[in-house]
Formats: sequence, C-alpha cells, structure tokens
Amino acid sequence: MTTQSRPFGFWTATALVVGGMIGSGIFVQPAQLAPFGWTGAAAWLVAIPGALLLAYVLSRLTAARPDATGTIAIVAEGLGPLPGLLVGWSYWVGICSANAIIALTAVRYGAAFFPALTATPLATAMAATALIWALTALNFGGAKGAGRFQVLTTVLKLLPLVAVAAILAGLSVVDPARFSANPHTPFDAGKFTMVLTLAFFPLVGFECASLAAERVRDPARNVLRATLVGTLLTGILYIILCNGIVLALPEAMVAASDAPIAMFVENFWGRGAGLVIAAFASIAAIGCLNGWVLMQGELPLGMARAGIIPAVLGRTTDRDVPIIAMLLSSTVASLLVLSGAIPGITDVLTFMLQLTTAATVWFYFGACAAALAFGIVRPLAVVGMAFSAWVLWGSGMEALLLSIALMLTALPLYWLRSGRRPLTKQPA
Repeated sequence: MTTQSRPFGFWTATALVVGGMIGSGIFVQPAQLAPFGWTGAAAWLVAIPGALLLAYVLSRLTAARPDATGTIAIVAEGLGPLPGLLVGWSYWVGICSANAIIALTAVRYGAAFFPALTATPLATAMAATALIWALTALNFGGAKGAGRFQVLTTVLKLLPLVAVAAILAGLSVVDPARFSANPHTPFDAGKFTMVLTLAFFPLVGFECASLAAERVRDPARNVLRATLVGTLLTGILYIILCNGIVLALPEAMVAASDAPIAMFVENFWGRGAGLVIAAFASIAAIGCLNGWVLMQGELPLGMARAGIIPAVLGRTTDRDVPIIAMLLSSTVASLLVLSGAIPGITDVLTFMLQLTTAATVWFYFGACAAALAFGIVRPLAVVGMAFSAWVLWGSGMEALLLSIALMLTALPLYWLRSGRRPLTKQPA
C-alpha cells in the first residue's frame, strides 16, 4: 500500500486508541461504581490488566499478519470464514450501539449550555442523530482528515481529566484524611463479576489501532506500540480519576450524580469550573464518536476485502472511504438513538450499554482463539479467552443471549459473499 493509503503514524494510531477509550464512559463511571465501594475499586485492578493482556494479544496477532485487512480478517483466516463473520458482525453491532450511547452523552453534557437540546426526548434524539451524521460527513472526507480531528479532540479532552487528577494529587498532599473520612461499602466477592463488567466497559476501544491496521504505517511496529501505550496511559488515568472521586466524596453523592466529574470539580472550584468540565466532557464524547464512526466503516471494509461479507459493502469512494458501510452503520446507530424517543419505551440506554459490552467481548474472545490457532503467544491467548468469557458472563444472561441472537442475523451474509469461496491465506 502507498503512504497515502496508510495515513496513520504512531501518534495518530495512539490518539485513535486513547480517543476510542476516553469517551462518555469515564465521565459517568464514578457514579456507576460508587454504590459498590471497595468492590468497584478492586475491579479496576483486574479490568485494566485484563485489557492490557487482550491488547497485547491483539497487537501480536496484527503484527504477525501485517498485510491483512484488519483483525477480523485475521480471525477469519485462523478460525474460518463463518466464525470470522460472526465475530466481526457482533463487533459491528457493538460499534453501532456504542455510537448511539456516545452521541446521547455528548448532547446531554452540551445541554448544560443549550438546555433546548434535551427539552424533550425527541429533541435529545434528534440532536444526537444530527451529531452522528455530522461526524459521518467529516469521515466522508477521508481517513486522514478524520485522524487529524481525532488527534485534536484527544488533546482537548485530556486537559480536564489531567486537571481533575491534579486536584486529587493536591488533596492527597494537603488533606489526605479526606479519602478516608466517608464510609464506603465493603468488598463483596459475590458482586465482583458484575462490577468487573461495569469497570471493563469504558476500557473498550483499545483495539482501534488493530482494527484500522490497514491505515497504519509499519503496522507490525506501530500497532503494538500505540495499543499498549494508549491502553496503559488511559488505564492509569481511569484508576486515579474514578477511585479518587469515589473515595474523596460521600458515596451517595457520587452515585446520585449524572455528571460526577463535573460535580467533583464544581464541589471544589465552583459552578463555573463545573461548566468548563461539562464542555470538555461533550468534546470528549464528540472525539470518541468520531473515532468510532471511522471504525464503523473500516470494520466492514476489511471484512469485505477479505471476502467475509459481500463485496458491495466494501465499495469505496475515490478517497477510499467505505461509503455504503458507513451509511448503513450510521443509519443503525440513528435508529437506536431515535428509539429512545418512542413513548412508553424505557431503559434504552441500559439496553444499549449491555448490548455494546456483550457484542464487543465476543470479538476479544475470537481474536484470542485465532492467536491460539496460529500459535501466537498461546499461554496469554488462553488467559485472554478465559478473561473474555468472565466479562461476558458478568454482562448478564439477557445480554449474552441477545448477543448470540444478533450474531446469527449475519448468516445470510455468509451465503451472499462473493462466490462463497474460502478466504485466501495471508502470508505469514
């Protein structure tokens, strides 16, 4: 491939990883984990090493097949076209669902400045849908422009998170007793699996560089470095922010907040500072959405080029943009968003959160299984499969069964793929 068709260097690939991970999750995660007290704190100590392990396996898998059109194609090569299709389709569903969640989060934080955005459920849904299509239009300009926007938004959204980390560091020096002043729920082993799944959700996205390996220069080197560096930095930041906020304030206060990070800053620096954080939270969500809009096109593109799905879904513009796949993906995400405005339907966000987690974890499981089949870091691949199964179980039986049902909707694509021929093996 030419340099133009591989526009992402190490730093852009790292920004893609960090941008994919830091989105809406970290800005609501303290409230989700606060009710579980020390169980939530312990969950991070397992979730982050688990994410690093999976990231390493995925990166080694990508490095071993630098000419492949993405990790899904490698999974299909190792396990067969049908397992590759099912895993890839499940992950694609997860991306569409995640984009719906992220767009809604961006709009709700933006409502701190423009209340009309969330005046009614329909207004919220329309604003989120408009945001999805605005970033889809940006990605129509090509991966290079979308990558530059990703770098910019990643830098901007890191600033408030680093500021919160600085506040926590200052408290640890001048008022360390604050972190033990409020009682917190003791560790509960019976709830650990479920809490682990909650803690793992905001870590999803470390695979972005592996999925877009076709766009990365020198993927055998840069994908591995970008994935591990981005995952480690983001994980450390999450531990500091989430545990620090939960321990520094009363548990009930954090759990009741819709915007816990903004609430934390407002508690120490006033209303104005809280609004600044709300603005950056919206920027964070928009930047994350941009990265995932790119991924929602790149994933079907790689699958189509590998012969896993019909070639029509891989049709591109003169700027190598997978136009049909991107239009289909944004349409599905928009329908999920708009479903939340239908009267009588409740807990749409909860449904999409469960769907995203379950659908995504199947991809990690499949990637580890492919690494095992290829003989790549086999001991770590086995541990990665076990960890993925653990997180999937923690998402609940309803989400597990739903993810399987959605996988099976891809079966018609298997029979429609070009010539129904087996995949051509990639060179080792």
